[in-house]
Amino acid sequence: MRIRNLETGEIIAETPAAAGGKLFFGWTHSLEHIPWNEHYHIDENLNLILDTVTFPAFGAGIPENKGKRCRVKDGLIYMEEIDQKFGELIWLNSNTATREIKLDDKFETSGGELPHHVKLSLKIERGGENGAE
Repeated sequence: MRIRNLETGEIIAETPAAAGGKLFFGWTHSLEHIPWNEHYHIDENLNLILDTVTFPAFGAGIPENKGKRCRVKDGLIYMEEIDQKFGELIWLNSNTATREIKLDDKFETSGGELPHHVKLSLKIERGGENGAE
C-alpha cells in the first residue's frame, strides 16, 4: 500500500499489503462534521472493494441508498454489500478530517501525519520501486 503526493509523485507512506487484506479509511464529513468510516477489502487484482460504510446520521451529501443492505446498530448506520471497485483512493488531505487509515486492523497513519491540504492517492501496488514487480 502506497500513499503518494499526487503533485510530486513522492511516496509519503508505504506498508506491505496483499489480496484479501482489509483497509479501513476513517474521516470526518466536511459539512456534517460526523465520523464516516469506509471498510474495503483488497481483491486479487489489488483493487480496493468498498464493502461497508458507517456513520451516525444522515445529512447533506450523504447517500441514502448505498449498497444492498442498510441497518442500524449501536448508534451507527451501516450500509453494507456495496461492492464498489476503486483502483485507488484520491483525497485532499486534512490534518483533522482524515482520522485514521488502518490495514488489517493495524493503524498505519492519520491526517496529522500526512501533508496538510495536499492531494493524496492511496493505492495497492505490486512490490518494487513504483509498483514494478
